[in-house]
Parts: sequence; structure tokens; C-alpha cells
Amino acid sequence: MIRPILIHPDPRLRKVCKPVEGVDSAVRELMGDMLQTMYDAPGVGLAAPQVGVLSRVIVMDCAKGEDEEPEPICLANPEIVWASEGTREHEEGCLSIPDQYAMVTRPSAVRVRFLDRDGKVAEREFEGLRATCVQHEIDHLNGKLFIDYLGAMRRQLITSKMKKLKRERARAAAE
Repeated sequence: MIRPILIHPDPRLRKVCKPVEGVDSAVRELMGDMLQTMYDAPGVGLAAPQVGVLSRVIVMDCAKGEDEEPEPICLANPEIVWASEGTREHEEGCLSIPDQYAMVTRPSAVRVRFLDRDGKVAEREFEGLRATCVQHEIDHLNGKLFIDYLGAMRRQLITSKMKKLKRERARAAAE
């Protein structure tokens, strides 16, 4: 099921999410819905708070090339257990902040511990775009958005644009 994506500023996007007790059928259903929603948007990552669920669940698939097989990854309770000293600057966007992009610097590689779709503890190392994506989505679980890495003026400009977008969408829905 495709779920509606919350648009900034929505207070739920600023909440710290609660860990899941374990990966049960409800969490797997959420993961499946999130993947469908992410692919439909389209995006490369999605965190549960972006669909209004304040649980520590993220999904991602950074296989973007036409010759690349989809590689959906579902992570519950993800935590970064190691980050490289080397950094990478990448232009980030967000499904909750549509059509806005900015350069963000993050560690170029991270190792993440999480529960997989089967509820098993796993660890995986991510590099490049996948490292950027997993860090961006984990930030969501902590109530942080990519615009928080920007200067105050740029952040306020983007927030104003999102408020206008929400007003326009509400007006269009009412018609």
C-alpha cells in the first residue's frame, strides 16, 4: 500500500522515533508499504516518520542505473557502529522536502547494525551513495532533516517554500 508522505514542516518529522520490539508481521507490512511508497515517489530511501509512523524503521534502494537490479534493504533499529574519517559531499534531497537539494558532507563509509526483515541482527558496511542514504534516513529517526546541515537563512527559505507548497496542495485538494 502506498502511504502519504509527510511534508516539512510537520511536527512528526522532528520526533525521535521509538525502537521496534522485534520484526513481526506488522513491521514487515510497514517495510513493504514503505518500499512501495519510496519506489512510487520515486526516491532511494524512506524513513517510517516520513509516513507518520514514529518507529525506527528505514528502507532504501540505491540501485539507480537501468542495468542495475533493484536492491531493496529494510532496516529496523539501525545504528551506526563505525564511521570513516574520510568524508564525502553529496547533493541531497528528501521526499519530505520535495524539489529542494543541497550539498551535505557526511562520512564516506559507515557500518550499521540493525534487525533485518527476518528480525535477525545484521551488520553491513555502506559506502558512497548508500552511506549517504543510510545516514540521511537514520537522521530522520532522530528528528533531523538534511536542511539542518545548512545555514539558517537557507534552511528558513526552504521551510517557507514547503509551507507555501502545503498551502497550495491543501487548496487544490479542497477544490
